[in-house]
Amino acid sequence: DPEIDCWVVFKFDDIIQVFRDPETFSAALSRHPVTSICPAAAEIRDRLNIDIEPTLVDENPATHRHHRKLFGDAFTPKRVAEVAPRIREIVNRYIDSFIEDRQADLVSQMLYEVPALAVFIFLGAPDDDAVLVKNLGSTRGIVNWGKPSEDEQIKMMKDMGRHWDFTKKLVADALVQPGDNYLGDMVRMHREDPSLFTVNYLRNVMFLMQFAGHETTTQASANGILHLLQNRDQWNALCKDPSLIPNAVEEILRMDASIFAWRRITTRKTIIGGKSIPEGSKILLMTGSGNHDEDQFPNGESFDIYRSNAKRHFAFGNGVHFCMGAPLARLEMRIILEEITQRLPSLRLVKGQEWEYLKTLVFRGVQKLRVEWD
Repeated sequence: DPEIDCWVVFKFDDIIQVFRDPETFSAALSRHPVTSICPAAAEIRDRLNIDIEPTLVDENPATHRHHRKLFGDAFTPKRVAEVAPRIREIVNRYIDSFIEDRQADLVSQMLYEVPALAVFIFLGAPDDDAVLVKNLGSTRGIVNWGKPSEDEQIKMMKDMGRHWDFTKKLVADALVQPGDNYLGDMVRMHREDPSLFTVNYLRNVMFLMQFAGHETTTQASANGILHLLQNRDQWNALCKDPSLIPNAVEEILRMDASIFAWRRITTRKTIIGGKSIPEGSKILLMTGSGNHDEDQFPNGESFDIYRSNAKRHFAFGNGVHFCMGAPLARLEMRIILEEITQRLPSLRLVKGQEWEYLKTLVFRGVQKLRVEWD
């Protein structure tokens, strides 16, 4: 596509090829802003000393393998399972706050905040600060992957500076007194062998996880509830049989994932789908398209919670860059659906709504989801 200066990849098998060859298809572009940062925003970034470096999503293959093993192995099933009761408690607290109203915007009244609280509990950050950090990061999706104005870039950079300072203090406190949580585990690992990763690298991972770990789950959950309520028979099936929910989560992630594209750049001349691609070419992987590829998912445009291979989706990437936070995201979505289907089985969409989505190259999620119930 000459307009965006990218080779755009749509087919499932071609996307797999790119994901599984990080030596040829570098992830270095993953977090680069689509729209160049304006000079005023760049000056703020430099003045605030926001020391961003490549981490798990965009570093070179050799370094990534080393860090992914350390940070991924620490993301244990035990750590994920430990936070499940707290997540369930939080979800029910939010439902309690509006259940008597018989109507709500599920995004602003629950789904915006719950995933942020969940990831903060998992990391070991004070959950009182979760909503503040969520608000500070609210424009990052647009600034990194959209077409922001200069004013939006400047605001984002100021908020990013506050978030970076928060993260530095979070890590500094953990270095003094590591808790019984994921961040504490990583601090203890660093103490035992400081050569494994630097303190600044740990700051960068925590900084990334605080943003990516909740924004994606907020959007995927909202998209999922929308599709379920648009397919009433499937919503009713979940209300009657909660054992269907885990596969419903996978179908939600296949049908309407919160991240529908990833970027790569070629390190050498190669071939994708029979096309010769020069070295240095930008690649746009349309994972949302791959998730609907009829060769992999028959009737791929249809939402079907009984789909047997729904879990083959690209919502969490593929290959060496498969999202290590996937178990936590799946847990959150499962608990949200379990509680809301059992407590509000008559939930339905308010008629006449128009769906508003983020205007970005990567993220997709409904920004409002107005519902009502008996």
